[in-house]
Amino acid sequence: MKKIAAFAVATTLALISTAAFAHTGAGAHTHGFLAGFAHPFTGLDHLLAMLAVGAWSVRQPNAKWLPATFIGMLLVGMATGAAGLTVPGLETGIALTVALMGVLLAAAARLPAAAGAVMVGAFAVLHGNAHGHELPQAISAVGLLAASLLLVYGGNLLGRVSPALAVKASGAAIAATGVMLAATA
Repeated sequence: MKKIAAFAVATTLALISTAAFAHTGAGAHTHGFLAGFAHPFTGLDHLLAMLAVGAWSVRQPNAKWLPATFIGMLLVGMATGAAGLTVPGLETGIALTVALMGVLLAAAARLPAAAGAVMVGAFAVLHGNAHGHELPQAISAVGLLAASLLLVYGGNLLGRVSPALAVKASGAAIAATGVMLAATA
């Protein structure tokens, strides 16, 4: 029953997102907490990256803190974006994070804890930078962080309750989506 509930949650999250990127340009969403909270759910790239980080972290040795690392570095990235730092090729980079996280899930790859933390942190900075450009108001950032917590730890829960084969199949689908997003970035 838990597996069915987890699958239902994952399917619902996937269906409520759109295929379009969440990034529409600097200052696009500055409407407060709810705009920030909704933002990660409206872009397939962010939704999949956050769920994948959570699910992948479950199977990493000595890395129960990877979701928290992602959230902390997301905040750092948001600060860089809000400060006006522009990362060249940001959209392509974000799409490639989705593809790589999908590959790691599909391959059930295990990395040393430090390498996993550096990789997840770098991915989070990219995602955060994009959000920082779009959600520069502090209250929007709080909403985005709250939603990101739900997604990353939701992915972590899905990774715990889902059979390994389902996680690998999801990883393959996430990787393919990331490649498609990179091709259209």
